[in-house]
Amino acid sequence: MIPERAPYAEYPEHSRGRLTPEPISRTRNAYARDRDRIIHATAFRRLKEKTQVFVAHEGDHYRTRLTHSLEVAQIARSLAHALRLDTDLAETVALAHDLGHPPFGHAGEDELQAQMEPWGGFDHNVQTFRVVTRLEHRYPQFEGLNLSWETVEGVVKHNGPVSHRLDEPAWKAIADYAPGWDLRLGTFASLEAQAAAIADDIAYNNHDVDDGVQAGLFSLEDLADVPLIGPVLHGVRRDWPDIDDRMIRIEAVRRMIGAMVEDVLAETEARIAADDIRSTEAVRTAGRMLVAFSPGMLADLGVLRKFLFERMYRHYRVNRTRSQARRLLGEMFQLFMAEPATLPPEWSGKAGTSDMAKRARAVCDYIAGMTDRYAIEEHRKLFSLDLALDL
Repeated sequence: MIPERAPYAEYPEHSRGRLTPEPISRTRNAYARDRDRIIHATAFRRLKEKTQVFVAHEGDHYRTRLTHSLEVAQIARSLAHALRLDTDLAETVALAHDLGHPPFGHAGEDELQAQMEPWGGFDHNVQTFRVVTRLEHRYPQFEGLNLSWETVEGVVKHNGPVSHRLDEPAWKAIADYAPGWDLRLGTFASLEAQAAAIADDIAYNNHDVDDGVQAGLFSLEDLADVPLIGPVLHGVRRDWPDIDDRMIRIEAVRRMIGAMVEDVLAETEARIAADDIRSTEAVRTAGRMLVAFSPGMLADLGVLRKFLFERMYRHYRVNRTRSQARRLLGEMFQLFMAEPATLPPEWSGKAGTSDMAKRARAVCDYIAGMTDRYAIEEHRKLFSLDLALDL
């Protein structure tokens, strides 16, 4: 049975509309239509070979940005359902949240930020905004995907107000865009967008544990004394003393996701009641995020994140991959800046300008859109004479 939506939920029939007005769909509400546009976007398909921590060719079972986005969408939709929010909007923001990530995860983002430092910087959240409002070309009547106001707002503000960031060069795209369509950048986003944001935290913390064990970066025994996951592992072994380590890992991750979801639901319901939230306006003008972890869960997650940082994100094998990825992207960026004619035709025209800031942004957009595999192959073609002769 579908519960009645709460008064502080977003209602698609009350959407503030799209920047370019369009006829209402007969088959889908506004947020479901946004979701479908994201799923059909080129940038969404490319997520299948963009990585979280590992490079896409390192193993078939590690998370990619695509599998991660689907897992975030599932958790976001579950949270929204339990909180009586609009599940389509929560799912839509979750599916869109990583569209701006470059190849090679955070290593790729760090390198593009370094290369773009003189030309306005790089931020994956802003790049996601640029993808959905400008870079996707699928419709003759407008740039981008022409998503509804609430979806674009959620993409920009799912982690909270951003007006304090508009002076940062990387955020110029949003600062320039907002006057034409006020996204209320100083307020919080909808509860649906907040649910997508915390679903991201739940997904990556749990699945990095899963991937790290599978990759041999640490063992289940190493996790025994880590808050949250340690007690869960103990409980699984107590309840299922005869199952193997693979099933212990899977069951522990499943239980940990469940525990984090229940914690978010309890904390969120308490905050909504304490702040007397009765409308979407009250959500936006609240003095804090309403969809949140409890203080106890946050403390446990802090210890888990510290463990993952030390044992996974800075493991020497991961460091080597990060180093290779940064060199690869940096070399391509510098070559394209010096010789824009080496870019594919659809990009060389954009980068062929004498305005170096515009050239840099075109080069950055091209590289940010690459998958891991494409970036590796493109680098080989550019820097290996044998491969270049075969083109």
